[in-house]
Amino acid sequence: MTLIPSTILTGFLGAGKTTLLNRILHEDHGYKIAVIENEFGQENIDTEILLKDSQEHIIEMNNGCICCTVRGDLITALNSLAEKRNAGEIQFDHLIIETTGLANPGPVAQTFFADEQVAGYYLLDAVVTVVDARHAMQQLDEHEEAQRQVGFADKLFISKADLTDAAGLSQLRSRLTRINPRAMINTAHFGQVDIAQVLDLRGFNLNDKLAIDADFLRESEAQGHDHGHDHEHGAHCNHEDHSHCDHHAHKKTHLDTISAFVFKSVRPFNTAQLDEFLGGLIQVYGPNMLRYKGILYMDGADCKVVFQGVHQIMGSDIGHKWAEDEIKESKLVFIGNNLPKDIFISGLEQCLV
Repeated sequence: MTLIPSTILTGFLGAGKTTLLNRILHEDHGYKIAVIENEFGQENIDTEILLKDSQEHIIEMNNGCICCTVRGDLITALNSLAEKRNAGEIQFDHLIIETTGLANPGPVAQTFFADEQVAGYYLLDAVVTVVDARHAMQQLDEHEEAQRQVGFADKLFISKADLTDAAGLSQLRSRLTRINPRAMINTAHFGQVDIAQVLDLRGFNLNDKLAIDADFLRESEAQGHDHGHDHEHGAHCNHEDHSHCDHHAHKKTHLDTISAFVFKSVRPFNTAQLDEFLGGLIQVYGPNMLRYKGILYMDGADCKVVFQGVHQIMGSDIGHKWAEDEIKESKLVFIGNNLPKDIFISGLEQCLV
């Protein structure tokens, strides 16, 4: 059975999620999309999308989309939709879940892996986060939920860009990249974005490709060789490439608790040692590890290993073979809440052959 690609749409209060979703629900784009409004709180949502009473409803739109208002268990709702689809009662090819503005998207993402029945029906395609250009800097300063929404994202849309100047927009883009270097950033003017920028991104699953902002990597590598910051190459740092990365920008002015760092090495990993170390990491730091993924170069392996996880849920798959002219290299990115970077980096180094 083909899995249903699913998108989590998130963003802080007033960012423009509903505007984007409203556009998707009403535009004649040719897709059959089921939309779940994950409405657990008392937040007021666009009445053009949601019904006003408290029952669970499924509304079919003129363009073939389906809107489902959920005020209950998300797992039950997902399984119910899939069963109705299998029974021919409703038709849809994609799923979008819109979270409330104060929601942490982590538990929603975990649902796709933690529940066996849900995992048998759905494929988590991407987490898409809308960011309000006018208010985002303050929201990121004051609300950890806003940082988590950015940290979990595979794709970021900046809304209301016309309400800020070029310098402010550039500062926001830099901050978003520091928090989450692997998410692509686009602008969304009143929700007017190409549907292809929202659906079928395959952002959550690596598909043999690690999407990390190239500028972030260049900045990190330059800092990795600048001994003026807080990390020195100590005695334990004996790997040949010296290419693991510090994520702190020298001009960083906002102390975000959610941030990212990258590890890179051309030396292969010892499989048993790496498995043991990663298992220990998620036991101790799992609740604070929002997203982590990478391409692994394993000792004695002809193929790449694709590795990813959310909180305590971690997995890996065999990727394509290394090409003859390709540099064999591990690249991992960790995004989390106050993660001890030095412990992660030194532990990964000790797992190298």
